[in-house]
Amino acid sequence: MKKILLLCCFITATSVADELAPFTTDGCSMFPNGNPQHKSLWLQCCIQHDIAYWKGGTRPERLAADLALERCVNDIGEPEIAQIMLAGVRAGGTPYLPSSYRWGYGWSLQRSYQALSIDEKLQIENRLQSLDTLIQTELKNIRTSPATSAAPAR
Repeated sequence: MKKILLLCCFITATSVADELAPFTTDGCSMFPNGNPQHKSLWLQCCIQHDIAYWKGGTRPERLAADLALERCVNDIGEPEIAQIMLAGVRAGGTPYLPSSYRWGYGWSLQRSYQALSIDEKLQIENRLQSLDTLIQTELKNIRTSPATSAAPAR
């Protein structure tokens, strides 16, 4: 009887999908977001890369995300930086380290490399739609709020 109960608990625990944490980004994790003249020059490349890392997936998907980061930074005109960044994410982005920037950081630490299930893809879609709604609301608020002059000097 105990074996059956343990088996049922194990099956239930392994069949329930992990819950995806809300998307977060720290920009270009442990790397500048740009150069001294343009402090956020390649930041958008890093945020796109963070979305891929937050979602996680298979080894080939991670390689594709890393190569997309390299291509994005290269297209901005920084090929040397692109090479350094690629080396960094290939070395440090493994899902096996308990870091905030590991592959699949939106999921629990035990995830590793695996294809996303239908339920997981739905969770990703819902989280991204919620984030998009928030961004669109804030953009609307900015566009419709009255312009103010600069704050008075003290």
